Amino acid sequence: MANTHNIVWHQHMVDRQLRESHNGHKGAVLWFTGLSGSGKSTLAGAIEHQLASMGSKTYLLDGDNIRHGLCRDLGFSEADRQENIRRVGEVAKLMVDAGLIVATAFISPFQSDRQKVRELFSPNQFFELYVDTPVSVCEQRDPKGLYQQAREGKIKQFTGIDSPYEAPLNPDLHLDGQQPISDSLSQIIALLLRHHIIQIDY
Repeated sequence: MANTHNIVWHQHMVDRQLRESHNGHKGAVLWFTGLSGSGKSTLAGAIEHQLASMGSKTYLLDGDNIRHGLCRDLGFSEADRQENIRRVGEVAKLMVDAGLIVATAFISPFQSDRQKVRELFSPNQFFELYVDTPVSVCEQRDPKGLYQQAREGKIKQFTGIDSPYEAPLNPDLHLDGQQPISDSLSQIIALLLRHHIIQIDY
């Protein structure tokens, strides 16, 4: 742990509330979790596109993209996965402070890690969206060929095969990973409206 004795938090004149007023909506994170191939990245991209088309200020944090930069030094051990999620949580927190609606697409297999990220945020800023897709369906989709490699022993500690996935017990939104994308998007928009993150003027 770094020595933080001489580090002091500075409160700046421009705060989240002012940024949110300029953006026309509140900052929040939509934390998509689910197995590889569950459809979470597709949904995260689709909701970002829909929100952006509505004029919302958004950003998408994708698991693979993050590992090309911020987390390129991490592997897939349990400790590295925990650090991966910790870093993403801190980045998402900064973006929410900027007043953005942030969609994240990470397997984030451990309940304790997701809970730690939730605790970084104030109420109504963090929403856990569980994309519930059976592993058999994910394996049939297998867009990257990862399940086959895991079955063949070429990939170790693969979630859903030889590493556990702890499904959310009480997610903010439980999405059927086999339903039409449009149905999931409607549920997500309804969630954001219900919590007054966005407004729709008729």
